[in-house]
Amino acid sequence: MNLVNTLMLGMMTPPAGQGQQSGGMMGMIVPMICIFGIMYMMMIRPQMKKEKERKKLIENIKSGDRVLFCGGMIGSVVNVNTATFSVKISDNVKVDIARGAVLRVLEKDEAPGDIEKSA
Repeated sequence: MNLVNTLMLGMMTPPAGQGQQSGGMMGMIVPMICIFGIMYMMMIRPQMKKEKERKKLIENIKSGDRVLFCGGMIGSVVNVNTATFSVKISDNVKVDIARGAVLRVLEKDEAPGDIEKSA
């Protein structure tokens, strides 16, 4: 424990005969830019790419497509509106659902059990 204290004290005080050296603004800005760059590449960029793919998916939905919505509802698109989809969820049952609620488009023969396996 004494060795750790000595090392910490040596790091905090400048060596004898040398004045206090300051890195200035560049000493702080360069690491911050590097950290921001790493965060952008690891977090922000992949999220933007996923969102772009999702928007493209929503724009390409047409009448007759089977879709899965955020609430777990599955239905067939009957009518495409500006902000909503009219979706048939059962015989004689149609609901309007916001475009943003679409998770993915299902294949024609895809069963609800297949959804959990591929997610």
